[in-house]
Amino acid sequence: MKKLAIVLTVIGGLLSGCIAYEVPGPGPGPRHARDRDRDRDGVPDRADRDRDGDGVPNRADRRPDNPGRY
Repeated sequence: MKKLAIVLTVIGGLLSGCIAYEVPGPGPGPRHARDRDRDRDGVPDRADRDRDGDGVPNRADRRPDNPGRY
């Protein structure tokens, strides 16, 4: 009985160091640049016809990533 108690104590001591930790993610927001949404309209920039939300379509906007200039 003493041997069993010793073995269980040793196993418990060895396993007490085995703890699973959650790996922190990148946090809120897009994980990749392709998922970015600069103007926060719900449409990713890669599919958005007006990325910066200034009202000028990207094809006519000389600075499609700058909402202050077009």
